[in-house]
Amino acid sequence: MRHRHRAASCCVASATRRRALATSGALLVGLAARVAAGQPVKDRDRALIDAAAAGDAAGVRALLAKGASVAARDAGGRTALLAATQGNHVEAARLLMQAGADVNAQDANRDSPLLLAGARGHTRIVQLALAHGPDFRVTNRYGGTALIPACHYGHVETVRVLLGSAIPVDHVNDLGWTALLEAIILGDGGAAHTEIVRLLVAHRADVNLADRDGVSPLAHARRRGYRGIAQLLEQAGAR
Repeated sequence: MRHRHRAASCCVASATRRRALATSGALLVGLAARVAAGQPVKDRDRALIDAAAAGDAAGVRALLAKGASVAARDAGGRTALLAATQGNHVEAARLLMQAGADVNAQDANRDSPLLLAGARGHTRIVQLALAHGPDFRVTNRYGGTALIPACHYGHVETVRVLLGSAIPVDHVNDLGWTALLEAIILGDGGAAHTEIVRLLVAHRADVNLADRDGVSPLAHARRRGYRGIAQLLEQAGAR
């Protein structure tokens, strides 16, 4: 009886091993098929973000052709397009936008491709993003549009391009500042910021829109001794 029990146990164990091997074999066949067709989907998506971050346009093109998703995000919520924008990789960004990447998609830090490109002065990417349906209601972590930090950091050409769009010139951020106020309060009063103020005035920015304390752009410029900016404001009717 014990011998028959051991024999039966051996048969059951052998059958279990055969089923396990068959299952493993099926999994291996499936894996081989996926590898033959290219990387698994999640790996392709991750590779797309990495290629975009590195500015590898050829890699981006190849991964898009293999079905990598432009909507995929990394752990920080960053899309491949935002990764390309961070490195100012224009060709990679262009390919991703052509493939339908969302220029309004924000990461955990509330950066979007357009917002970040504006803040960093990546003018060519700003131009590309403006041609792909940006939503100017999407704001950064300070409640600002792409124009406001572009003015803050003195990115003259970026400001010029943004002002050629429908972006609101007098948007007020969470600090209570417009692009004009930020160019004065956070600028250095030099040639770049003076030119930005000139551009804002030319695009009919409200030169009398004060901050939350009631301090006007002209008052801020005078306090800081920015004579060129003050003169531009005065000529535009600032008080």
